[in-house]
Amino acid sequence: MLTLYDLDVSGNCYKARLLLSMLNLEHERVPVNLASGEHLTEKFLRLNPRGEIPVLVDGDTVVWDSHAILVYLARRYDAGHWLPADPLLMSRVQQWLAVAGHEIQYGLAAARACLKFGRQGDLQELQKRGVAALDLLESQLERSPWLAGEQSSLADLACYPYVRCAEEADLSLRGYANIRRWFEAIESLPGYVPMLERAQNVA
Repeated sequence: MLTLYDLDVSGNCYKARLLLSMLNLEHERVPVNLASGEHLTEKFLRLNPRGEIPVLVDGDTVVWDSHAILVYLARRYDAGHWLPADPLLMSRVQQWLAVAGHEIQYGLAAARACLKFGRQGDLQELQKRGVAALDLLESQLERSPWLAGEQSSLADLACYPYVRCAEEADLSLRGYANIRRWFEAIESLPGYVPMLERAQNVA
């Protein structure tokens, strides 16, 4: 049985839940209470010394970091759709994983955390980065139906959650027709599940 240590309102945790659902993998979810410091306990730090969620446990294997979890699941349980073996396509997926971990994480996600969870930060600067991320995705999605090319991949699942939550960062998506079309495409995929919202902790 796969076990995912996560939090409903975390977009990074949602990435893992989304792929688990799309791969139709049975798993147990273990909520981690960040507000009470559960992620900093000795028990949790044995799973992830960085004290962050999500963490995936697969038998004796422990994987932490949302993108590492996506890569692990795609290689372990998928036939090559989500992470293609072709070097060029794989490199394109990796490019967008980098965007998810930088422009999106430190723009859209961080601005959302300021507004929704009271995190400290320069909101205007974070929103500026968020707009740059949205512009980057919009431009790519004008050229191809999916971020890494002609089929859905980990690139889309990695970028989707915090882009989908852009309005929670007080950023309008009205001017992003290609991104809105991309939302519809992702949400039509088999196994799609929405992010759960029970905002009792900090994402």
